[in-house]
Amino acid sequence: MLLKCHRCKLHAYVVIAHESYQRGFKKKVSVLGCAAIRKIFCVSMPLDLKALYPFLNDHPQAFEKLSYMWKQGTSFLGVPLGILGGAMTWVSTPDLVAAMAEAGSFGVLASGAMTPAMLSEKIAETKLKTKQPFGVNVIVMHPQLQELLQVCQQHAVSHVVFAGGMPTAAHLAFVKDYGGKILVFTPSAIVLKRLKRQGADAFIIEGAEAGGHIGPVSTSVLAQEILPLHPLNQDVQKGGDEPPEAPIFIAGGIGHGAMVVNYLRLGAAGCQMGTRFVCAKESPAHPDFKKAFIRASARDATVSVQLDARLPVIPVRALKNKGMSQFIDKQKEVVARVEQNQVSLAEGQLEIEHFWAGALRRAVCEGDIEHGSLMAGQSVGLVKAEEPVQDIIAHLLKEMLTVV
Repeated sequence: MLLKCHRCKLHAYVVIAHESYQRGFKKKVSVLGCAAIRKIFCVSMPLDLKALYPFLNDHPQAFEKLSYMWKQGTSFLGVPLGILGGAMTWVSTPDLVAAMAEAGSFGVLASGAMTPAMLSEKIAETKLKTKQPFGVNVIVMHPQLQELLQVCQQHAVSHVVFAGGMPTAAHLAFVKDYGGKILVFTPSAIVLKRLKRQGADAFIIEGAEAGGHIGPVSTSVLAQEILPLHPLNQDVQKGGDEPPEAPIFIAGGIGHGAMVVNYLRLGAAGCQMGTRFVCAKESPAHPDFKKAFIRASARDATVSVQLDARLPVIPVRALKNKGMSQFIDKQKEVVARVEQNQVSLAEGQLEIEHFWAGALRRAVCEGDIEHGSLMAGQSVGLVKAEEPVQDIIAHLLKEMLTVV
């Protein structure tokens, strides 16, 4: 259930078991402020950003302007900073998600190939580590997608991020019905409008500079195509008082605060970053995996090659190693078996996709940086050391304040 303070308009998500009591409480909540809501339901107080980042006191005007620029995103996410964590399988675990939430940004738990039971366990674990808002990323092609959404409902997950395909209207409606907010990745303005009509609340534009599975168009081009022309963003660009209805977050190749500000000026509600947080101290990635990121440059993050058009695999951006070469060998092997009618095209494509799933786990969890998949965005060249999440965000904020 979503409660909203009538004075400061902040939101608090709580679970009330009986619908009859829920209806009665909705009438009573109109006379309650945030303090009363939190007292009853033990919802945490908002973070004191200036206590977390004392240098903000030295730049009051710049920070006020920055806060206005990403007001659309922070209002939607319920956090003070318009920084959205990219959901990275095996990396975006409760420790990292909670650390991002406690630092004022919006962490996103990566469900990946989790079973519903495992996702339920991870959501509960995250809630033990933080009372701040966070989201859950679900893969549209997951065979138990509906069950994963039911887990999100059971835990009153406030924000659900759909990735890896286009969700159905029924899936969007399910999340909306239990009071959740929906973020969807979109490759174009046309798809954005369609998803908006189906019920999506916010969108993520991710360009080819990102790590992992990517599309063909760069972040900067997608942003130029969608942000200035999107009618829902025109109010922000004209300096209106109220944020437009559907926030748009930008992702892919972003690792410096100045770039965040540039996209905010273009009309973005905030930015999503994944690669920048892989080497956070709170990240569970293997030490060798982190060392590979710290040593890498942008040119090392290359895109996998598709050998046969009959097996259309989504391109993957990762650090070049023996695993990338083995992926080509795997495609050759599968193509040969398809031609010999040993496997169908669908089976072959699934087999190729499974190669990446296992390779990513070996790299992140076991430290196999030679044969595993080192999925990384081109912003990897900006990752220089292992640092706490709060320090990473502090660096980003300082960079933003110098140019805002």
